[in-house]
Amino acid sequence: MSTQMRGRERAAWQTIDSGQLLLIAIAGLFALVAVTQVAAAGLVQPEVAIIFGVLIALGELFRMVMPGNREVAPIAGAAGIGYALLVGIGPEGAAPDAPLGVVPAGHSPLQVVAVTAVGMLIGSLPHVAVGRPARLDAMSRRLFTVATVALCFRPLLELRLDWQVLLAMMGVVVVLSCFCDVLIAALIRAEAVRARFGIVMRDEISAKLALCAATSATAMLIAVATTVMGPAALLVFTAPILVTQFAFRRYAGIRATYLQTVRALSRVTEVGGYVETGHSRRVSGLSVSMGRELGMSEGELLELEYAALMHDIGQLSLGDPIPGGATVLASPPEQRRIAELGAEVIKETGVLDRVAAIVQQSSHPYRTGNAPAGRRRLRRLGPAAGQPDHQGGQRLRRPGRRLLRPRPRRRRTGTPPPGLRRRVRPGGRRGPQPSRRPPPPRLRTRAPV
Repeated sequence: MSTQMRGRERAAWQTIDSGQLLLIAIAGLFALVAVTQVAAAGLVQPEVAIIFGVLIALGELFRMVMPGNREVAPIAGAAGIGYALLVGIGPEGAAPDAPLGVVPAGHSPLQVVAVTAVGMLIGSLPHVAVGRPARLDAMSRRLFTVATVALCFRPLLELRLDWQVLLAMMGVVVVLSCFCDVLIAALIRAEAVRARFGIVMRDEISAKLALCAATSATAMLIAVATTVMGPAALLVFTAPILVTQFAFRRYAGIRATYLQTVRALSRVTEVGGYVETGHSRRVSGLSVSMGRELGMSEGELLELEYAALMHDIGQLSLGDPIPGGATVLASPPEQRRIAELGAEVIKETGVLDRVAAIVQQSSHPYRTGNAPAGRRRLRRLGPAAGQPDHQGGQRLRRPGRRLLRPRPRRRRTGTPPPGLRRRVRPGGRRGPQPSRRPPPPRLRTRAPV
């Protein structure tokens, strides 16, 4: 029993990649040092720290999952970055010779990290209480982004720069923090899905550009408004990021609804007995793995997944189901008719025209040269991904890499492999030639008298 439990624990830990473990360890150590330092020295301006900590906790409470399984917390990120960029806490009680005419914010970068870490931890407790595990890698990445802004910007306040220069430095630091966030996310995702770093970096930029811009702009707005108007400005200038989060949540919900609808539609052929149970899901997994090996972007992989799930929807028009649902056993005209009928069904949705085009071309040979390069690459994956499942349901650990890898050529070495011997060819070149066994001896028999 103990051996089985240890094996299960090892398997659970093996689900976390080395890059994620390193990021979590660095963020945890940094948070521990920051909390220890603040506990020893005490909070500076505790009222402001508590207000920002509560806002960060609320942001973590209302975090969401974007397409691609990306967990984001824009309110918590904007509050943490805004606290790191805070210059002052309002003009009330400011000294006559105070810079910018406001009470300066005297908290250190370590206090920013400590307040952010505690707020994120408190905001994650309700999720853990209802059984939703915390995404430690995403939380560590958000904490690292806030720490980058605090370490880069807080020391600049001691130089007593003009407000124009401070505003420009805010923009530069925020852009740098966004780039670090995208870079770390791309590194972790490339290792997790075993994809090319350049492709993953492009996907992360396209997925996070709008949300990162909104979060950074709101953080700068919070910092400037709190400096001029005091902590009461947080109640007013947090509204833009709330509207942005609502819009992104609706977008994520629509994408999730699309995928659920496609999966439900793909099960029609399984319920009707046209294909085996789980066939569409297996073909989808093989197609996505092969597409990732080919370097396809995230948008193309999503379209490919939709097409793979619904590639057999045209079999509903058949009077007699194909044995096992293997369309590769049907004649080429019948394959094209099934693909065209399936594409017509998908086109009725009105939003999946590109998916319908992929399904329609899935029955055509790959090397016909009648389609653009990108479309041929998508079309190549249909038969290649479906054949292993039709041929007995083979299970491959790395299906894309196994099916797309070219056959290695045998290298000539000085030592011939077993069964071959070296002899001189008629042209004078030496090379491995198959060995010839001597013919068996003939038995002489006496002729009958």
